[in-house]
Amino acid sequence: MNLSFTATWRRRIAGAFLTWLVPFVCAVPFYGPAGLVIDQQLFKSILIVIGSITAAILIVWCFRPIEKNFTHEAIVTGIVWLLANWVLDLIVLVGLLGMTLPDYAGQIGLRYLVIPAMVIAAGVVADEAGKRKTENFS
Repeated sequence: MNLSFTATWRRRIAGAFLTWLVPFVCAVPFYGPAGLVIDQQLFKSILIVIGSITAAILIVWCFRPIEKNFTHEAIVTGIVWLLANWVLDLIVLVGLLGMTLPDYAGQIGLRYLVIPAMVIAAGVVADEAGKRKTENFS
């Protein structure tokens, strides 16, 4: 199946939004009127695990219909997901909730660099697997 350009971008944008939304929604129950209700390190670990599982599922969903150029698609997708997560966080955490930009960058923003790393690694692996498959048929 060959996805059209528009369908690819729809999946990419939906994936970008969901990589941000799922961990955000999962974080809400851990906050009470006085702030965080569990240990901060445990909270961060839980969110990293949730974010990683979410990203892994979305990588499979986004790339399953792709037939070629996985590395290129992964680079574009990784950058889009990274930028979307930063923008959404800046709107919500910095803009609406008042977190300072330096605190955001050090405590949260830097961690998002794992998103393009995961997506691009998956794309490279898919391209290499495809090349091996092609070589074995030659």
